[in-house]
Amino acid sequence: MQTPSQRSPTTGLLFGLLITLAAVVAYSLYITSQLSGLRKLQSEMVDRNRRDSLQLLRVQNDLNSTGLAMRDMLDAGEPYPLTAWSAQFQRIREDLDAALRLEEQFAAANRTPEQQKYLSQSVAQFWDAVDRMFALAGEGKDAQARDQIRLTLQARLQALSTAVSRLLVQNNEGEEQAAARIAQIYDGVQRQLVLFLGATLAAIVLTSLYSIRANRRVFARLAVLSEQRSDLAQKLIATQESTLRHISRELHDEFGQVLTAIGSLLGRAGNQVPEGSPLRGNLQEVREIAQSTLDNIRSLSQALHPVLLEEAGLTSTLDWYIPTVERQTGLVLHYEKSGSVVPVEGSAGVHVYRVLQEALNNVRRHSGAREAWVRLTFLPGSLELEVEDHGKGFAAEKSQRGIGLVAMRERAELIGGTLEVLQPASGGTLIRLRMPMEKVDSHGG
Repeated sequence: MQTPSQRSPTTGLLFGLLITLAAVVAYSLYITSQLSGLRKLQSEMVDRNRRDSLQLLRVQNDLNSTGLAMRDMLDAGEPYPLTAWSAQFQRIREDLDAALRLEEQFAAANRTPEQQKYLSQSVAQFWDAVDRMFALAGEGKDAQARDQIRLTLQARLQALSTAVSRLLVQNNEGEEQAAARIAQIYDGVQRQLVLFLGATLAAIVLTSLYSIRANRRVFARLAVLSEQRSDLAQKLIATQESTLRHISRELHDEFGQVLTAIGSLLGRAGNQVPEGSPLRGNLQEVREIAQSTLDNIRSLSQALHPVLLEEAGLTSTLDWYIPTVERQTGLVLHYEKSGSVVPVEGSAGVHVYRVLQEALNNVRRHSGAREAWVRLTFLPGSLELEVEDHGKGFAAEKSQRGIGLVAMRERAELIGGTLEVLQPASGGTLIRLRMPMEKVDSHGG
């Protein structure tokens, strides 16, 4: 008969593991449902509202152009007959109809059928009045046509502009409500996360106390769990890279295309505005803002996951990345390559790139140094990457760099390499990553 001190801890550990797994599954389902609802809210309400607002702004711009044209038509000193404005009105009408068709597709979920019907009828009535005005002008009745503009068209145009402004305000209110709901979801997830972490910490404490009283079999099981932890770390890192790659492509493709389309629309709208008009300058300014935003999104996309890493390999990516870091951070980086260059691609290149990225982030955030040295060396049997700075040194910032250092060590292990943190004689910190060359070949395909 076994005494309590000799009893195997397997049953208790398995029970604790089952509880932990159940908690992880339950919490994962909760997080998944919350994120699914958040994604649905953002795609169905926020994104549709923004696209709808863009079309409403386009409609508002066409109405403003029409108002300016009517003002010029009422000018007695204008040398052109009223019928000469027909072509311009036709262009505005075509663009306005196209914008309204798109707007109807993106109309907000809280838009009532009465509002949509009112907008459509108001536009139809306005163009009917325009047709009657040009008919009078075509019969030589310019005075009556101008009276039609003063008494009917300007009032209908003002009513249309007011209706569009109300819809824009309604969209803004809808976005504010959606933002409030998103904040509530985030707050709920955060509270649940605190509870989950507390429960997990309690489970860890209980399991640790129980394990202290166990026999040597616990250590054998810990070795197995350590292998599982490595597998999990590999999967988590792979998931992280996949997520960053997906976000990078979404930013570049989806948002890039939208901003490009906006710039094109603004350019065409600006070409329809008379030369010297304040509106033309405003449209150009908005177009420049859209282009600047597009450039920022492309830079962010490259920072998340450089496409160059997949297309040209590690060395070409570092040739691009290091000058980019210099421009963005103000650091002075001395980059040296030596040895016979071997192509480093695939996951091996990604891990080396991420180690360099984390090391340079630590230099920028914690070392206090304004310059660093990056050395990439191709040795006969291995690849070596060094990042050196002459800042505060690792001892002064050890508590702040723990998580980043763990991530770098995990990546080094995944490619069969080693990571060293050294203190040069001149002070500061030296990060050295070394990986066997056969791992370059096996991970580079």
